[in-house]
Amino acid sequence: MSRLSALLVAYAFPPVGGAGVQRMTKLAKYLPRHGVTTRVLTAANPSAPLRDESLLGDIPPEVTVLRAKTFEPGYEMKQAAWSALAEKKKPRLKQQVMRRATALAKQLLIPDAQLLWQPGAARVLAQRVAARADDVVLVSAPPFSQFVSAPLVRLRSGVGLVLDYRDEWSTYRTAYEMGASRFAGLIGEQLETLLLRSAHFVTTATAEFRENLVSRFPFLDPARVIAIPNGYDRDDLPEVLPSPASSGAFTITYAGTVFKLTSARGFLQAVRRVHTLEPELAKNLKVRFIGRIVDTELDAFEGTESLGIERLGYVPHDQVLPALAESHLSLCILDDVPGVERIYPAKIFEQMMLGRATLTLAPDGALAKLVDHHALGRRLLPRDVEGIAEVLIASLRDFAAGTFVTSMNAKGIERYDRYALAGEFAEVLREANRLASR
Repeated sequence: MSRLSALLVAYAFPPVGGAGVQRMTKLAKYLPRHGVTTRVLTAANPSAPLRDESLLGDIPPEVTVLRAKTFEPGYEMKQAAWSALAEKKKPRLKQQVMRRATALAKQLLIPDAQLLWQPGAARVLAQRVAARADDVVLVSAPPFSQFVSAPLVRLRSGVGLVLDYRDEWSTYRTAYEMGASRFAGLIGEQLETLLLRSAHFVTTATAEFRENLVSRFPFLDPARVIAIPNGYDRDDLPEVLPSPASSGAFTITYAGTVFKLTSARGFLQAVRRVHTLEPELAKNLKVRFIGRIVDTELDAFEGTESLGIERLGYVPHDQVLPALAESHLSLCILDDVPGVERIYPAKIFEQMMLGRATLTLAPDGALAKLVDHHALGRRLLPRDVEGIAEVLIASLRDFAAGTFVTSMNAKGIERYDRYALAGEFAEVLREANRLASR
């Protein structure tokens, strides 16, 4: 098999942290083992909230990382804009100015603020395309402004192009805190159509994403739209995996960003209910939230410290798995919002790898099917406050009696090994190159 040269275009890449970084990081790690010489084009100064130096350990020395500057403002300014939009009181003059500036930016920066990275990224990409330095280019989104570079790749015959959907563009426009304005959303729909026509292949993170794309865009050849899920990497497991304590507090851990799609409001109400119904039992409950909580969700956590709720903020990835492993119960949440039925959080795969007891709060859809199919534990609706409280009370009673089972017997999870998934991507990259070379 001849060796293939691939360029991965990913705005967020180590040392940027967060769940959205993992998919391209693991590809950069494992594609070379599948005969793909791999290079990465990313932002030199990304406007991102998280930094995680530990992720750099996944990047092999033979993988070249090219970094292009973005003209975006720093993330602090974006956070200030979020805060201004979330403010419920009558805004002060500074907040009024911030709201108007944010509204203007939404109108002008289509499809997203990372459009300001495109001049620098396009310059590097154009040089590589002109030199035919790569056999195939894979562009992963969000941010979806990265897809704008798709026609540039197609200027050179023989270079394959793959567009990778880690999330859905349509959901990103409507369900995220910093979603597009109505006008920008309409433009985005037309832009998505145009850019999809440039791709030789399209990959999606869920089968449900794939079905929705093929349904919305009939011109797509279903054979060239491939669902490749996220997964787990056994290399991430520490040599000695901690176990849950048999005494002390009953510990529940959630790891990941808390935002509109993963709102913990239903769960937090259930914890309050447990403290009301079983105050003595509830004293043994400790819940840890590991990860960023966006401003629009902070009000749900007000006063929860006295209920045993701990907010630990972002923790380096190499510390998250031990924290989940030492918990009696891990928590996975997707709130009931439009489009969420086609999503599952990437963290669920690491939870299945650990084999610890897991409580999933999600509506019917992709995550529910995943949990049920692989026997990943109990699932409830995310706003079923009474049902969640009953499960928590029963778990606390079992723990007190020494009968709580801290493990789960997940079934058929080999499909989600990151090395194997990189092999699937390698085949798609080769097919895209073959198609482009005809």
